[in-house]
Amino acid sequence: MKYINEAFVQFFNIIHGFINGFVSDKGLSYGLAIILVTIIIRIVLLPLTVKQTRSSLVMSEIQPEVKKLQEKYKNDPQKSQEEMMKLYKERGASPFSGCLPMLIQWPIFIALYFVFSTMTGLQGVYFLGIDLGAHNPVLAVLSGLTTFVSGYFSMPTHNADPAQARQTKIMNISMGFFMIYVSWNLKAALVLYWVVNNLIQVTQTVIMKKMDKKIVKEK
Repeated sequence: MKYINEAFVQFFNIIHGFINGFVSDKGLSYGLAIILVTIIIRIVLLPLTVKQTRSSLVMSEIQPEVKKLQEKYKNDPQKSQEEMMKLYKERGASPFSGCLPMLIQWPIFIALYFVFSTMTGLQGVYFLGIDLGAHNPVLAVLSGLTTFVSGYFSMPTHNADPAQARQTKIMNISMGFFMIYVSWNLKAALVLYWVVNNLIQVTQTVIMKKMDKKIVKEK
């Protein structure tokens, strides 16, 4: 983790140095650097986002088949599980694919926490009226809201099992409150990254779902 943290420090400094060459205002240069770093990270993670969205769409489509298997093998849970995993493999779906982007996001989040914790000169630097080196309750609430919205748009929209949909909704709400709690005492610079990251995630998910639904209809 030490090498990852140091790599992110160098990465951010390179991006900030590049922007600082064009933007003289300190607060604006730091804010734009955070946004640009977020965009670059999202581009790198795009293949995973595409895989997650497509898997979510397929999972939604095969829900009627899953229910039939559950009913058929209701007295044999092991056989039911085997047949469902076989179905997932045949259709290219994975019930766990939605967790991948979040699992990968956490090491990045921790690395950026290290970046902004060790960075000197952030205190008193304002971007859009936000002190990037201080705690910001409004940004913390936005962190929780955008986390919930990001999870909401990642949920299957058709043929979803009511119990599973309810469980996912509860999990999204819990994650939203958890991120408010986590973000409350963090520097605004890191929370700004998370909010922008969530907004990009929502945009990517909406676009990908529309594209994939169009492809499915054409077939």
